[in-house]
Formats: sequence, C-alpha cells, structure tokens
Amino acid sequence: MSGSGKTNSLTDISGIVVGHYTDFDRVSGVTVVVCPNGATAGVDVRGAAPGTRETDLLLPENLAERVHAVVLSGGSVYGLSAADGVVRWLARRGIGFPLEAGQVAPLVPAATLFDLGRGPEYVPPIGPEWGAMACDAASDGPVACGCVGAGTGALAGGIKGGIGSASEVLESGLVVAALVAVNSLGSVIDPATGLPWEIRLELDDEFGELGRIAVRLPKAPPPRAAENTTIGVVATDATLTKAQALKVAQMAHDGLARAIRPAHTMFDGDTLFCLATGIKELPDTPGFFAAPKALALTDIGRAAADCTSRAIIRALFEATSLAKMTCFRDLDRR
Repeated sequence: MSGSGKTNSLTDISGIVVGHYTDFDRVSGVTVVVCPNGATAGVDVRGAAPGTRETDLLLPENLAERVHAVVLSGGSVYGLSAADGVVRWLARRGIGFPLEAGQVAPLVPAATLFDLGRGPEYVPPIGPEWGAMACDAASDGPVACGCVGAGTGALAGGIKGGIGSASEVLESGLVVAALVAVNSLGSVIDPATGLPWEIRLELDDEFGELGRIAVRLPKAPPPRAAENTTIGVVATDATLTKAQALKVAQMAHDGLARAIRPAHTMFDGDTLFCLATGIKELPDTPGFFAAPKALALTDIGRAAADCTSRAIIRALFEATSLAKMTCFRDLDRR
C-alpha cells in the first residue's frame, strides 16, 4: 500500500472529472462524474429500494462497452431527471456513442437518493438544469466533500450525511478511488466507541483531529420505507472488461457494509458503479493455475472497498449541520 493519491479523491483517476450542483435553500443537489473519453463500467445494486437509470446497460452480456458519465442525485425519483441534462450537455460537445448524421448518444447511468421533505418544499425543483450545471462545474481538481451535490440533503443514521471521496495508489502504480453520497439508514459511527466503524483504514492523516474524537449519537429516527440509500462510484485507471468492472463494484460493497451498519437494508437503495478509464494495463498473474490478471483485479477490488469505507467517513467528517440535521462535528463529545 503506497498511500492516497494527490487529491485523495476520485479525480486522481486520469480521464475523470467531477462536478457538483448544490442548492442549500432547497437542501438537495446533483453530482456528476464525467468521462470525456468514455470508461468501461459495471454496477452492483444491493439495497432493496433503489432508484436507478440505465443499469441494465452495464450488464456484461449487453452491447455497450463504455459510458460517458454517471449521475448521483438527490430528489429521489424526481432526481433521475437530472441525467437528461447531462445527456444533452455531453451531446452538445460531441461526447457519446456515434450515430448517423454526426449525432451522438451519450450513455449516462444514474442513481438517486431520498432527501425529500428536508427543504422548504417537499419535492425540490431538481431537473435537467441541475444536471447541466453540475457538468459546467466539473473539473479534475480536488473533489469538494460534505454538504455538496448529491449529499446536500443526506442524512446518515440520524446525523448529517454528505459526499465523501478517497483514493489509493497501489504498489503496482495503479490508482483506485471512490466517491460516495451517504444517506443511510445504518450508522457510520460505532455506538460503543463513538468513532467510525472503519476508522482504522485512515491514510496519510486524512481524518485529522475529528478522527480522534468520540461522540454521543442522538437517537436514530425509526426506519421508513425507501427513505435512505448510499450511492457512489469507484474507479480505476486500469483497463478492465465489463465483467471485471462488475466484480470490482461487488467488492466495493464490502467497504460500504463495513463502514455502515446495517447496510443493504429493505429501506436503502445501495448502489455502486465502477468505472475503468483504461490508462494502464492490468499486470498478469504468474503461475500455471492462476487466472490471468486475477491477483491484480483482487488488489483493485480490495482497494475499492477500502476507499469506499474511507470516503463514507470523510462524508460525515466534512459535513456541516443543515436544515435541522446535526453533523458529526457538532455532536456532544464523550
């Protein structure tokens, strides 16, 4: 393990830019991950109440090999419309699957989380414009975390959730990263210690002083159907097939389940995408009986799980109190 990447965020993956649109007044927003040159993609949906778009496109047996963006949104079922704005934004720039007459079809899977009723209007005015504005803000700089984008109205285990990101540079030189919007029924904090369940995974003092503070958790609200969901993207600069990207997304869910307890519940729509930009080849695995590239893929999956856990912790640590939702840093100390 070599440590985190330059920005400790998803944009440490070459070929990826990230943008947020945040509306603090409406307590909701959109986050977009754009791959201008396309990326091989997979997805794994494990929550029982998902809100998604174009996930069947990513099944290994289906035609399309690459996507051009992934949208994470607030707004529940209304938030999926933000992807329409992303499609049109990409199309205006000629980014997409080539069609006749010089046209393109941008391939944009999406997932949404439930933040309805947390702002002054029960349903925020989320739509294609919010998706386009998130694209306008996209850059390859450090990814803003906390109460931004899809994490603006997020609530995690009764305290303020948000967006978090983390990266890791492997000994092979490959880079793996995660970006997660945390809006979970389960808690990121161990009630017995007042610290995050996976605090041990910290790299390069990324959690700072907050990582050494134990807090008293407020009483969590009772579960209500389909009002939660943790959604995110893990990515690597390696070359992967769609089947390999699916495997990495599956392994990344291990990090989600370690960092949030319980996870994948009947009330969550937990969904993780995997993007592979194909900048570097996977190293081969030595040995007659070893599957080609199996060890390298396993290491990427392990790192994706760890980055997911670390991103989840960063989401809570960097969140601020908003709309009667109290953040970690404002909780009573033990």
